[in-house]
Amino acid sequence: MKLITSVLTKDEIADLSKTYGDYVKITADIENKAVVVGVELHADAEAMLLEKGGKINDLWGGGINFVTKQIDATAVYNIRPILKNDSLEILDPTIRKKFIELVKLFFKNI
Repeated sequence: MKLITSVLTKDEIADLSKTYGDYVKITADIENKAVVVGVELHADAEAMLLEKGGKINDLWGGGINFVTKQIDATAVYNIRPILKNDSLEILDPTIRKKFIELVKLFFKNI
């Protein structure tokens, strides 16, 4: 599990790919602009992001495929009826956009 707060280099992405394979799960703090990669469960990153000042409603899960460069915003972690997100997918278009843009930023050198 690794906390990321800036754009990854090609070498850092290659190291992540070697460690985690073609796909890595990501838990993101969309307001504090931080992500944790390499989690078995998206919820595993929750404590780390909260300790860094995150708020639970700003934490969302998904992943990135290093081969296809496809980003998904799908995770059991995203099921939050209290936030009207009763799906694995991030349903709110604003939140979804923030999640995808943050992942694109950090992994732009893929």
